[in-house]
Amino acid sequence: MFERWNELLEDKMPEPWMQALFILGVSVVGGVLLRIAITASVVRWVTKTETDIDDRIVEVLRRPVFFSVLLVGMALSTRALQAPIAVELALIRSIQTVAVLMWMVASFRLGHLLLRLFAQLADRVPWIQPTTVPLVENLVRVFLMVVASYLLMKVWALDVAPWLASAGVVGLALGFAAKDTLANLFGGFFIIIDGPYKIGDYINLDTGERGEVTGIGLRSTRILTRDDIEVTIPNAQIANSKIINEAGGRWEKSRIRVKVGVAYGSEIERVKQVMLESAEKIEYCVGEPSPRVRFREFGESSLNFELLVWIESPEFRGRCIDALLTDIYQRFRGEGIEIPFPQRDLHLRSGGLPSSEG
Repeated sequence: MFERWNELLEDKMPEPWMQALFILGVSVVGGVLLRIAITASVVRWVTKTETDIDDRIVEVLRRPVFFSVLLVGMALSTRALQAPIAVELALIRSIQTVAVLMWMVASFRLGHLLLRLFAQLADRVPWIQPTTVPLVENLVRVFLMVVASYLLMKVWALDVAPWLASAGVVGLALGFAAKDTLANLFGGFFIIIDGPYKIGDYINLDTGERGEVTGIGLRSTRILTRDDIEVTIPNAQIANSKIINEAGGRWEKSRIRVKVGVAYGSEIERVKQVMLESAEKIEYCVGEPSPRVRFREFGESSLNFELLVWIESPEFRGRCIDALLTDIYQRFRGEGIEIPFPQRDLHLRSGGLPSSEG
């Protein structure tokens, strides 16, 4: 088909420069028509959505599509000019270089918009969060730059093998020199992918740290303790730690346990009622699930009960326990319910000490 097209073109336009101009004009018209077709077909779809990100995606793609058709026409026009092989090859490679760089920039912009869209759908795409978009975006850009570099080397007929070998040696040296940094980098990446916690969660580590997650970075995770002290933990360490996420599970509510002992002889049902009334009185305790009291055991000097209540957020744990213990103690005093303390009976035997003689 292309041979017949060339023969027809040579019959109508014997001059190479006329053929080149005709091909270039056809490519411009084709690019404009394709751009109009994309605009007409896609705009009707994107106007039905509420977000403006899809409109911006279409705007990003329209220009590269038009210039891609134009670059194809320029390449065909270059062949039609019948220039020397060296000149023709240099021009075509230059056109391909422009195309690669153009689509790399368009991919940067497209990736940024898509990551913003995924961040808005964080409940459906858990590995993308608004705070982790910059990290993922940088990784995507590095990947796109590596792909573009490889394509440019192929365009200019450069031998890729030596470059790959050099990159392997440099990568090996950097891997040994910066193994801790790389471990933190991969740890942060897997934390983002696995999602054991997110910004705003309260976590406990097996090393004893407890606090609110305030940042998940490329190298470390930052948590704010209840003493308002920010602790920075390397991602490699936190990725290998046992993590208790107090804000995880089916909801953010968490349960706390308050243990209370009363004297033997106390009325059990009254003790339970007083403890439940205290739980209903404290503002930090939620009504659903409802608080409950359990009689756990017969202690050495007390009957041991446990009050189970739920709180809205882990940050209220300390304040809720303080309010419950204070109110239970005051109500027990008013009700005459005794809270015993450990006692020991000491028995002395009369009689002299054994003699050291005989």
